[in-house]
Amino acid sequence: MLHTQRSTRGMVTAPHHLAAQAGVDVLRDGGSAIEAVIATAATLAVVYPHMTSIGGDGFWLICWPDGRTQTIDACGGAAAAADLDLYRRSGHDAVPWRGPLAANTVAGTISGWAKALELAAQAGTPLPLERLLRDAIWYAENGAPVTKGGAELAAAKSAELRPVSGYAAIYEPDGRPLLEGELLRNPALGATLRELAELGPASFYDGPLAARIAADLAAAGSPVTAADLAAHRASVRPPLSTSIKGATLFNMAAPTQGVASLLILSLFDRLGVTQGESFEHIHGLVEATKQAFRYRDIHVGDPAYMTVDAQTLLDDSRALDAMAAAIDPARAAPWPHPSQAGDTVWLGAIDSDGVAVSMIQSTYFEFGSGIVLPQTGITWQNRGASFRIAEDGWNALKPGRKPFHTLNPAAARFDDGRLMVYGTMGGEGQPQTQAAVFTRYARFGMGLQEAVTAPRWLLGRTWGEDSVTLKYEDRFSPELIARLGAAGHAIERVAPFTSMMGHAGAILRNPDGVLEGASDPRSDGAVAAW
Repeated sequence: MLHTQRSTRGMVTAPHHLAAQAGVDVLRDGGSAIEAVIATAATLAVVYPHMTSIGGDGFWLICWPDGRTQTIDACGGAAAAADLDLYRRSGHDAVPWRGPLAANTVAGTISGWAKALELAAQAGTPLPLERLLRDAIWYAENGAPVTKGGAELAAAKSAELRPVSGYAAIYEPDGRPLLEGELLRNPALGATLRELAELGPASFYDGPLAARIAADLAAAGSPVTAADLAAHRASVRPPLSTSIKGATLFNMAAPTQGVASLLILSLFDRLGVTQGESFEHIHGLVEATKQAFRYRDIHVGDPAYMTVDAQTLLDDSRALDAMAAAIDPARAAPWPHPSQAGDTVWLGAIDSDGVAVSMIQSTYFEFGSGIVLPQTGITWQNRGASFRIAEDGWNALKPGRKPFHTLNPAAARFDDGRLMVYGTMGGEGQPQTQAAVFTRYARFGMGLQEAVTAPRWLLGRTWGEDSVTLKYEDRFSPELIARLGAAGHAIERVAPFTSMMGHAGAILRNPDGVLEGASDPRSDGAVAAW
């Protein structure tokens, strides 16, 4: 798939075609890009539940036509009862990946929707929430066909997820994982979305719906309480940004790894690479990734606990020059370094007024903690599984603390007036895939869809695997791979198209209003245009 889709009145891209269609239908009905993204995200939570849920976290990056750029941090903190003693009493020296003790943070996604709707209302009268959730409700109540990727993941993870509270009732209703093409129904989730549409997003955190959520979490053994839900708030914050040749790049601030994504491109910009798909291109990005990840893994987490300011680094040309100068143009620096995993969805939309949204929503691992709340049908995230059981230091578990997030939606404003929103799922691979897509398009002249489709690489470990190699899809030239190996990269070949490399997407608005969009053939997604 190499053809870039184009339109003029609006565009949505998402990793599931039904969700992208739900979003573009909102644009057709007069909704904004913000409202289209809510419709898309809600539908993804129903039709792509292995990758996202309304029981997860979300981050928004909104680019306004007047040049303003805002972000929404909809990340929930650790429960008041989620302290070190809880895990030590339970005999754990690490937060479990699955089950009730993995469900230890508030789900912030719906608070992000609420904050986004507040911003949308400043630009016009939003559509009713009932309209935005219409398609998601229909698919929850009537069923959506299970995708190939969803069926494969459900089968692979069945043994570890089946015993978790509430999981099998929804995802294995006949005593086995659902097969590709079979209908997945979640009527309890449909009823929850109806209630949210009637009472508003705040009902997720306070009121009868919140009480049912809290009761089910308690019954499952999660430390998250009604008081934790009621105390949560999303916040509107300025983005991180950095200037490179021809463009200003934007991303999310902590607790996300947005600074790493910006650092990779800022450092690569200093290397002076002139040929795309060359050794210098791939090697340069991999080595810039190592520099960025070292900074990230030392400094980035809940901003309330950080001792450095990421924007200060991004504004410090001398410091960036020194980091770039530390990159050997011919040899690979030592690796490995700690890796972060995750399963996520990125989605983007641009409307006819030029409002552009880059949004990412996640439950961390596929199906999150595995807990499905029976009264509401919500699958709860396990983002807090990333916390360290330690008294202090990086990402140490503390009540109320936000966990480190791999999520980071991206955008670029080009000096010539183009505006691009882009991103991907894929945990550790998110900054790397963003860098691949952006440089291929913006530096080396690839079409947008070709830049997304082209073979990708991943430095580091994917969750559940011990390998920390430089993995590459088996579509690069043998000569390039040989040079990477000779330079000292520990290379590992993987399938030609694999979800290991993320589900990327991008939408670009040209100065004349023409929109261009791309979706990832590694996903079940599509570009929906109007």
